Amino acid sequence: MNILVCDDDREIVGAIEIYLKNEGYTVYKAYNGIEALDIVREKEIQLIIMDIMMPKLDGMKTTMKIREDKNIPIIMLSAKSEDYDKITGLNIGADDYITKPFNPLELIARVKSQLRRYINLGSLEKKTGVYKTGGLVVDDEAKTVSLDGEQVPVTPIEFGILKFLTKNAGKVFSMDQIYEAVWNEPSYKPENTVAVHVRRIREKIEINPRDPRYLKVVWGIGYKIEKI
Repeated sequence: MNILVCDDDREIVGAIEIYLKNEGYTVYKAYNGIEALDIVREKEIQLIIMDIMMPKLDGMKTTMKIREDKNIPIIMLSAKSEDYDKITGLNIGADDYITKPFNPLELIARVKSQLRRYINLGSLEKKTGVYKTGGLVVDDEAKTVSLDGEQVPVTPIEFGILKFLTKNAGKVFSMDQIYEAVWNEPSYKPENTVAVHVRRIREKIEINPRDPRYLKVVWGIGYKIEKI
């Protein structure tokens, strides 16, 4: 597996490189967003660890550029701990975040979790199954989502949430249940993470996200995909 580490702090990049290489991963290094975009264009990258604050092109703008045509899992790395930065990162396309200073074991655990999801839900492994409700179609073999015949671009996590909920259309699931089913790990205060991804999905599949036809909230319980 090829992992890109992008941070303007060379010591942090070097430390992360050691942790990842000890786990058997191939590591590519970049020290600003422009270098990261060049590597993504030239190499087959399966996961990106992206710092937010960088010169030339910061992590937020770099992530937005990558998300224009690629669904590579992205873990945001930030010295800031405010929820605003985390939520902003998820909103613009990141899949996860970790705050500096970080525990190396936690970083490796998050990397493995994202790669498992990318393998299981992304383009590296084919599974059969097409799940449909109304004009919404989740194709587990092609790993695509379409709405009224038009393909909808989604990230691996968004695909996982849609697949899980559409496969179980009509059933209500709590945020904990969604997190555990899609992230394949025990939930720990998943509210912000799940809610942000749900909001992004609604913006993509709903004509009016404030009055959704498909992805609905059941107040005090959780979310469901409407069975149409």
